[in-house]
Amino acid sequence: MSEFVRVALDAMGGDNAPHETVQGALDALNGSPALRIILVGQEDALRRQLKKCGYTEDVPVKESEDGSDWDENARLIIVKASELIEMAEPPVAAIMSKRDSSIVRAMQLVRQGKADAYVSAGSTGATLVGGQTIIGRVKGVERAPLAPFIPTEKGTSILIDCGANVDARSSALVQFAKMGSIYYKNAMHKEKPTVAIVNIGAEEEKGNALVKETFPLLRDCPGINFIGSAEARDIPAGVADVLVCEAFTGNVILKMYEGVGRAALHMLKKGLTKNLITKIGALLVKNSVKENLKVFDMSEYGGAPMLGLKGLVVKTHGSATAKEIKNSILQCATFQELAIGKQIEESLAGGSN
Repeated sequence: MSEFVRVALDAMGGDNAPHETVQGALDALNGSPALRIILVGQEDALRRQLKKCGYTEDVPVKESEDGSDWDENARLIIVKASELIEMAEPPVAAIMSKRDSSIVRAMQLVRQGKADAYVSAGSTGATLVGGQTIIGRVKGVERAPLAPFIPTEKGTSILIDCGANVDARSSALVQFAKMGSIYYKNAMHKEKPTVAIVNIGAEEEKGNALVKETFPLLRDCPGINFIGSAEARDIPAGVADVLVCEAFTGNVILKMYEGVGRAALHMLKKGLTKNLITKIGALLVKNSVKENLKVFDMSEYGGAPMLGLKGLVVKTHGSATAKEIKNSILQCATFQELAIGKQIEESLAGGSN
């Protein structure tokens, strides 16, 4: 394994690109000497943004088809990509027709071994399709799920799947539990992370057909620490380390989490600035409140890795700021250093693709 972690960043993807993506990349470089970042996108736009960010060092430029060796001493490289996949475009058609898009070119770098990981705040659909078709699943993996960390009272939990596989079989959910356990164990240094299936009640007989079919498979699976069902209201309390569900349920939970967090923060600010007395009180508790609210800031946790692929794919929010881009890139470094992808591959090897 290279002593460097090479991250291909879709620098044109997201609502705030390229200014937030470029700034996030530069912040990540400052945060880890092991990083090498490849900015993939339109050269002129990226150079203008680098200048605005105060970056004065020379940045090598490579054509996307250039197969020559790259200088690993260069911490920042630009790879040209002339096209952009918009959020509303049909993912499959976009991946097939826009071969010179920043998403496709960045993923090709991972497939070719020129990058260890891919990060994007761009089209979720295109990222999911590209991850499956360009990078590909490791042998034995049925489906590649998105697995973000979410904040809880006890720290964090992994929500798997939160958007990649709306229709999944029970066997895939068992694999999600295995992959999530490996990820949590390494990232959070917990030997036997607890696993629960998201359900509408604690009883085994509760739930839809998929949950009822999956429950006994998880219960009898020797590779995971299954504790039963998790109701949605118990998730913020940290009922389990790994929360297993299909993507429709997971995405609803994730979006609700984000919405309630924003609403609660808005209401808190409104209450603390209501009158002179509350404003004085706010000044007294400002630092304590700020520190506690930081735990529930989703941007602190980076993006959602797509587990089970031949290379690491991390999807961040479309509205990601430089902070989330930075943390997503640093997340790739941690993932690579802990060899989480290799452990997942070894754990699930032997099945059919």
